[in-house]
Amino acid sequence: MSENPIRSVPTSPGAERINPFAVEDVIAILQEKGWLSGGPDEKQAAWCLKAAAILGPQAADRSRLADLLRLVFHYDARAILETTEAHVIMSRYAARDLLRQLALLLLDGAELTTDRFSEIIATLKQDLDLRGRELFHPLRLTLAGCCGEGELDRVILLLDEAASAGFPVQVKTARQRILEFCATLE
Repeated sequence: MSENPIRSVPTSPGAERINPFAVEDVIAILQEKGWLSGGPDEKQAAWCLKAAAILGPQAADRSRLADLLRLVFHYDARAILETTEAHVIMSRYAARDLLRQLALLLLDGAELTTDRFSEIIATLKQDLDLRGRELFHPLRLTLAGCCGEGELDRVILLLDEAASAGFPVQVKTARQRILEFCATLE
């Protein structure tokens, strides 16, 4: 696998998380799962490098890294909404309001970048006066496909770029995911 040295990645001022994964690890997982056939082209390799950098520190082991990558390459709103977790999250205060507002913000079709994601979060906080799990759990469920912590935000940030990288498996953009989720929900 990768013989690169372990790298430290800053996560907050004064804190560092170890990143034991390199681009070769991401490429190997994608090939094993059938999400990449052969070697990556230039755009795919750049995406894999970014995925290793932002998902690697979030994964305790290779299996968890594969789980996070699966969230990028596999999305089925119907299956998501059939889970108990989804019912609990969508029954919380203002979850459907957040979903409608999020859909409006994503429908313009602009690529979901780190800056745009931050703007969307700020808008949702301001317009809906939501914080914490009331804000992030429905958002993460809708776009990443499950509920969890901040590692799912990093998955969300990889979606649009993965969709445009030309992987053999169609990756659904944030816009496609919100449309599918809303259509399935109603």
